[in-house]
Amino acid sequence: MRIHELMERAGISERQVRYLIAEGFIPAPSGGRANAQYGEAHVHGARRYMRLRELGFPPAAIRLLLLAREGTPFPVAPGITLLVSPDVIASGQAVDPVLTKLEKLLTAILKEDVSDAQDSDTPDSGASD
Repeated sequence: MRIHELMERAGISERQVRYLIAEGFIPAPSGGRANAQYGEAHVHGARRYMRLRELGFPPAAIRLLLLAREGTPFPVAPGITLLVSPDVIASGQAVDPVLTKLEKLLTAILKEDVSDAQDSDTPDSGASD
């Protein structure tokens, strides 16, 4: 695709495309300057960058997040942080299946162990009065 189609699909200006390339947030196009061709990696990279900016990340932080192998941390609640791979940010991946799995996982992790609570409430059978 040409730069104008990339601009339309990613919702950014030509100036922003050139900035993202110059700063290494998206790869340079193939085909040289006169016949520059862009692909899905450019669209996804531009969308990911813009989504992270919307979430309040400055360019320097985005650069670090994209380089991080562990993923981008998003605080969810006290003591709970969600790590998201940079590859899936702004990818359009369906959220509902992830939420279902996340709910099951958090329920299992945060559930109080009922057997421990019951054991502490019952008197010790070997204790004497």
